[in-house]
Amino acid sequence: MTNSEKLFQKAVQVMPGGVNSPVRAFGSVGATPRFIQKAAGAFLYDEDGNQYIDYIGSWGPMILGHARQEVLDGVIEACKRGLSFGAATAAEVEMAELVCGLVPSVEMVRMVNSGTEAVMSAIRLARGYTRRDKIIKFTGCYHGHSDGLLVAAGSGVMTAGVPDSLGVPEGCTKDTLSANYNDLDSVKGHFERCGEEIAAVIVEPVAANMGVVPPKPGFLEGLRGLCDAYGALLIFDEVITGFRLGLDGAQGFYGVTPDLTTFGKIIGGGMPVGAYGGRREIMELVSPVGGVYQAGTLSGNPVAMAAGIAQLTFLKGHPECYADLNQQADKFYGEMEQTLRRCGQPWRVNHVGSLGCLYFTETEVVDYGSAKTSDTELFAKYCNYMVGHGVYLAPSQFEAMFLSLAHTQEMLHGTLGIMEEYFSNALF
Repeated sequence: MTNSEKLFQKAVQVMPGGVNSPVRAFGSVGATPRFIQKAAGAFLYDEDGNQYIDYIGSWGPMILGHARQEVLDGVIEACKRGLSFGAATAAEVEMAELVCGLVPSVEMVRMVNSGTEAVMSAIRLARGYTRRDKIIKFTGCYHGHSDGLLVAAGSGVMTAGVPDSLGVPEGCTKDTLSANYNDLDSVKGHFERCGEEIAAVIVEPVAANMGVVPPKPGFLEGLRGLCDAYGALLIFDEVITGFRLGLDGAQGFYGVTPDLTTFGKIIGGGMPVGAYGGRREIMELVSPVGGVYQAGTLSGNPVAMAAGIAQLTFLKGHPECYADLNQQADKFYGEMEQTLRRCGQPWRVNHVGSLGCLYFTETEVVDYGSAKTSDTELFAKYCNYMVGHGVYLAPSQFEAMFLSLAHTQEMLHGTLGIMEEYFSNALF
């Protein structure tokens, strides 16, 4: 029995499912989790001494790779000064100035502790600003586990219930309307029926919790137009895409400006942090200035701020790294498609920049319904083979792959070689 298996046997006795987040569970691929001991660059190392090329990157934030020295130095120095104060710090101001300076649509920002908290707070703010209750989200888009958003959600819940979790009263989701991603008519229908009641549309500008689904041309622009026409706010959930596709996120990548934006762990260098921000007139409704209450005693934690400042400062000082990373990703995902064709496999590869996903379906994946056509049993076999050969993938068909600046051409070429070996010999 491996050390990971031994640890898992202990874990299931004291933690539900043996994990602290369902996305870490390997049950959907019929395996047990690898327990990770350390990470460096593009590599993970488990408790049995196995090395993996990491394509999860702590679910996105490790764009510089693991244990980047500039980030470690900032964290160590911050730790020497104290782990938490519960009081205002200069680091919070510096972080806020960085975010506002890099993302033009964000004139003010509030730090929180997770992407879930950021989205929950942004939704409350949108309702407070518009004095309306209803929101529109998209089937298969995941915005955290707050009650009102666990409706037709993606990521670890990818199921068809409404709501998607026990313990969520129907009353919590009655004002949540679901539309189809990449389908403007489904959004327009909601506005035509109850446009005066809709506070906001929230969307992942690149859907990255049902695999990776790019927006069709005109989709994001159409959402902007509908929100403007009906007086609703447009919220971009950039927990995954923020500072990942570029310094100004997906909104800069696609040239569409939201009213509010949510960010995740990438602004903390991988440490627990999130943020939401937007136009000044909207953000000034947040307490203690305005009447929309939101608080967090650990928000703006000085250690997390130090990590985030180090990471964002590096990215700001090296904007060319995005072009390099996205170009490398285009080549990698393109060669992945070529590998599949060479092996006679009809599966689909979607990607935007360094985000990508291999779907085990012949159907073009443009929304939740087409994503669900992917054969999860085939994915499970593939995932176990790749992990077993040193390529660490998310144990779910519906999660993204993340490339980082630490991935080398040699690593990517090696990954493609293992993939080709599998698809050349696999019996479907």
